[in-house]
Amino acid sequence: MSDQPSLEELQPSTLRLRLEHGALHVTLHRPEARNAMSLEMVAELEAVVDAVLDRRDVRAIVLRGAGGHFCAGGDVKDMAKARMAPAKDGQPDPVAQVNRTFGRAITKVDRAPQAVVAVLEGAVLGGGFGLACVADVAIAHAEAKLGLPETGLGLPPAQIAPFLVRRLGLSQARRLAVTGGRLSGRQAHALGLVHELAEDDEGVQAIVERVLGEIRRCAPGAVAATKHLMLQVGAVELERVLDEGAQRFAEAARGPEGLEGMTAFVGKRLPRWADPQA
Repeated sequence: MSDQPSLEELQPSTLRLRLEHGALHVTLHRPEARNAMSLEMVAELEAVVDAVLDRRDVRAIVLRGAGGHFCAGGDVKDMAKARMAPAKDGQPDPVAQVNRTFGRAITKVDRAPQAVVAVLEGAVLGGGFGLACVADVAIAHAEAKLGLPETGLGLPPAQIAPFLVRRLGLSQARRLAVTGGRLSGRQAHALGLVHELAEDDEGVQAIVERVLGEIRRCAPGAVAATKHLMLQVGAVELERVLDEGAQRFAEAARGPEGLEGMTAFVGKRLPRWADPQA
């Protein structure tokens, strides 16, 4: 018998769960931080996906954020704690381990047998951007703000970049990476990063309801099998890239650019490389 808690047994503190008509609505709930993904939230999100892996009565997973924002990326406090821990010879770098944790969570959502629907409103940054890239159906408010702020902080979007390449292709992914990837929901829709666009809140909800109706018309076993087959393409290579990405992220975070980027962010100033007076 599995030690994995059932969906009904879970009591997450950073997520709100609601199962309705076969759709599990998962609301990222740290509104005071624009739903930034703490390590606690990452672990709870993984636990939710694990709890429904074999639940064919759960036809869809709907990811949304509380307070008008989807997700503002990773929690800076968790990364700061990891950077304070020294990297010991022969041991994995704590920064790399934290970074890789985000990639594993995104991968787990990506491989969920259910249809995954992301509702993108407000800030959709960093890890939130990554979740958008693995959603089977991404629905965006036209005024949503998507972005890859990592390079502006002296860091690579190590656990997100491979999913972005897969979503958009190398050319557009490279353009977004070197420019900070700032997009409105409307621009993301034009690129094909998101599939559905709404001009207002009522429109967003109407699309969510329509998409869920379409998903319910598809056999859950067939959906799971189809997703599994599609995701076999490049699966082994993806894991290798994410592992290497975590190490490169740690090197950047502990290097001079990462230190300057995070110091500037905390001090609410431009980093030296972005300061026109430097």
